Amino acid sequence: MTGESTAIGARGRFAAARVAVLSTVAPAGQPHLVPVTFALTGDTLWSATDGKPKRGGHLRRHRNIAGEPRVSLLVQHWDEEWSRLWWVRADGLATVTDEPATVARAVAALSAKYEQYQHVALGPPVIEVRVTGWRSWPDPA
Repeated sequence: MTGESTAIGARGRFAAARVAVLSTVAPAGQPHLVPVTFALTGDTLWSATDGKPKRGGHLRRHRNIAGEPRVSLLVQHWDEEWSRLWWVRADGLATVTDEPATVARAVAALSAKYEQYQHVALGPPVIEVRVTGWRSWPDPA
């Protein structure tokens, strides 16, 4: 993907999506993919753990990010009419943090996007991704 207008179009499609697939890498090198909710502000993306039951105390995505901060998130649109297919990928550097100001920004952004989060506890910790690159198909320019 090239050009600033293309990046803006891809970013807009990404931001409007309701779910992304987060890809991290485990210490032994195997990929780990999990669907996540997220909020995007500029080139910063946040995801948090909500109050739904999870297996185990510490999430694998958090452990993976601690060892390898490079991540990708993918959103897509499927349609039987293939001319309407598209996907957008955000690549970036992630951190897992419980720093109060960052958690507050993340929770506010997520609660603004998802009505459900106005009634469900979120984080800490939160995942903060500094997006370093956008890729998409087809070019949304």
